[in-house]
Amino acid sequence: MNVTASAALLTAPAAVPLVVAGAYALAGLRTRSTAAVFAAEVTQARRRASAQGDVLVAEAPESEKAPQRHPADWAALLSPAAILTCGSLLAADVVRHGPTRAYSGLLRADALTAWMLLVVGAVALVACGSAPAYLAGERSAGRDTAQTVWHFHVLVQAFLAAMCLAVVTANLGVLWVAIEATTIVTAFLVGHRRTRMSVEAAWKYVVICSAGIALAFLGTVLIYYAARQAGIAEAWALDWPTLVARADQLDPAVTRLGITLVVLGFGAKAGLIPLHAWLPDAHSQAPAPVSALMSGVLLSVAFAAILRYRVIADAALGAGFTRVLLAGIALLTLALAAGLLLAQRDYKRMLAYSSMEHMSLIALAAAIGSPLALAAALLHIAGHGLAKSVAFCASGRILQITGTAKIGRVRGLLAQAPAPAGAFGFAVVALMAFPPFSLFASELGIARAGFAAGPGLGWATATALLLVLIAFAALAARTARMLLGPGTPTESSSPSAVWPLLLGLAACATLGVATGPLTDLLHRAAQAIGG
Repeated sequence: MNVTASAALLTAPAAVPLVVAGAYALAGLRTRSTAAVFAAEVTQARRRASAQGDVLVAEAPESEKAPQRHPADWAALLSPAAILTCGSLLAADVVRHGPTRAYSGLLRADALTAWMLLVVGAVALVACGSAPAYLAGERSAGRDTAQTVWHFHVLVQAFLAAMCLAVVTANLGVLWVAIEATTIVTAFLVGHRRTRMSVEAAWKYVVICSAGIALAFLGTVLIYYAARQAGIAEAWALDWPTLVARADQLDPAVTRLGITLVVLGFGAKAGLIPLHAWLPDAHSQAPAPVSALMSGVLLSVAFAAILRYRVIADAALGAGFTRVLLAGIALLTLALAAGLLLAQRDYKRMLAYSSMEHMSLIALAAAIGSPLALAAALLHIAGHGLAKSVAFCASGRILQITGTAKIGRVRGLLAQAPAPAGAFGFAVVALMAFPPFSLFASELGIARAGFAAGPGLGWATATALLLVLIAFAALAARTARMLLGPGTPTESSSPSAVWPLLLGLAACATLGVATGPLTDLLHRAAQAIGG
C-alpha cells in the first residue's frame, strides 16, 4: 500500500467522526437560530394580539412539534461505516505486508490496531443504529429536545474520534491525550439527562477518572525519562516501536514505577480496582447508546493501552512483574464484581458490574501472556463489546417501557415487549459464556492457557473460574426474574429498532463458531502484544 493510501486509512477513523460531529454542530446551530426567530415572531404577534384583544394560536416549527424519529439521526452511521471500512482494509494490508505508518510514525497500524478498529466500528454500529429509536422514545417522553439531541450526536461522534485516535497512534503521549479526551467528552454524555443522579454520576466519573489519568500521565513521564536516559532521541522517546526495540536499555527502577502508575491509571478507565467506583454510576445514568459504547469499547481501548505498555515492561523487566501485577488486580476486581452482582437490584448497574467481571478476565489473560491467552483476550474483547452493546441498548428500551431500572419491579418482559426483552435475554446468555457465542470460546481459551502456565497461574485461574460461576448465578437469577412471568403485550418494535440488536448478537455468535478471515489477524495481533 502506498504512503498516501496508508495515511488516508490511518486518518479517516478519527477524521470522519469529527466531520460528522461538525455537521451535527452546524445543524444544531441552525436549529437554535430557527427556534430563536420563531420565538421572537411569537412574542411580537402576542403583543399585537394583546393590543387588539385577539387570541393568538401559533404553530411551532417542525423541530418543536411532537417528537418523532428524525432522519438526521441516521447520519451517525457514517462513522461506524468508515471505521469498519478502514479497519478491514488495514487488516488486509497488515496481514500481508506487516505494520504501516504515516506522518513520520505518529500514526501506525499493526494487527492490534486493525483488530481494535474493527471492534470499535462494530460496537459503534450497534450503538448508533439503536440511537434513533432510543432518541425517539426520549423525545416522546419529553426528556429530550431538538437541541439536546444535537448535543448528543456531536459528543458521541467526538467520542468515537478520540477512541480511534487512541487506537491508531504510535506515540504514547498522544495515546494519553486521546484517552483523556474520552473522559472530557463522555462526562457530558453521562450527565446528558441533567437529573440529580446523572449529574452526580458525571462528577464522580470526572473526579475518579481524572485521578487515574493523572497517574497514567506521571507514568508516561517516567517512561519518557527512562527513554531519554537510555539515549533515545527526544522525538522518539515516546514512540512505541522504538521503546519496544530498546526496552532492555531502560532503567529498571524507573520503568517499574512508571509501568505500575500506567496500569493503575489506565486501569481506572478500564474499570479495574482500585479506581473502579465510577463505572456502575456512569453506565447506569448515561443514555443507553452511550453506555453501550463506554462498556463495549471504551474499557477495551483503555486496556489496549495497558497491553502496549505490557510489551515494554516484559522486555525491560521480564514477564514476572506484569504477571503478578495484572493477576492480582484481575482477581481483586473479579471478586468485587461477583460480590456486588449478588447484591444488585438495578439491571443497568448489573450490566456495569458484569463489565468489571469481563475486564478482569481480560486482565488475567494478559497476566498469563501466552499466545493462546492473548488471542483469547482479544477475542473476548470483541465478544464482550458486541454482547454488552446489545444488552445496554435493549436495557434502554426496557427502561423506557417500564419506567424503572429496579429488577424487582420488572416482570414478564418477554410477554410485554418480546423484541427488546428477547435481545436482552440473549445478550445476557452471551455474557454468561454460553455457546455458540464467542465468549464461550474465549473463556475456554483463557482457562486452558491458565492451567497450562504453571501452578501459580493455575490456582489463579481456578479462583477466577469459581468467581465467574458466582457471577453467572447472579446474572441468571436476576435476568430470569425480569423476563419470565405473565404480562400483557404493550410494545411492538419497528424493524429499525431491532436490526442493530440482531446484528450484534449474530456477529457475536458467528465469532464463537469460527473467526473465518479474521483468524490470521487475531493471531498476528496476539503476536504484536506477546513481546
